[in-house]
Amino acid sequence: MADEIVELAGVPVLVCAADGPTIAGEQDALDVIGQTFAGAEIVAIPVARLDERFFALRSGLAGSIMQKFVNYRLRLVVVGDITGHTAGSTALRDLVVESNRGNQVWFVDDLDTLAARLT
Repeated sequence: MADEIVELAGVPVLVCAADGPTIAGEQDALDVIGQTFAGAEIVAIPVARLDERFFALRSGLAGSIMQKFVNYRLRLVVVGDITGHTAGSTALRDLVVESNRGNQVWFVDDLDTLAARLT
């Protein structure tokens, strides 16, 4: 499956394929952001696409990737089960809770949950 733009609750969303290239740095994030110029407002990235360092906040990877999306005024949604990561990190758990309170970065279990949040 390839990355594709779909409409969820009337909002164009770039849904990244789970089997696509790993997002392991800022350039990888910029490559994904480049695909949004076809009209997407939100990027939904499956957990499987994110390098493991994304979930280790000390690495700084999550912050740098999230900042790229903020800079380009795009919303980022991490899609999938991250309980294995949050179970071992209070900081990550707090980041998820705070992010989900806002409107820029969300962590959701699946695309149905994302669609519900958008309505």
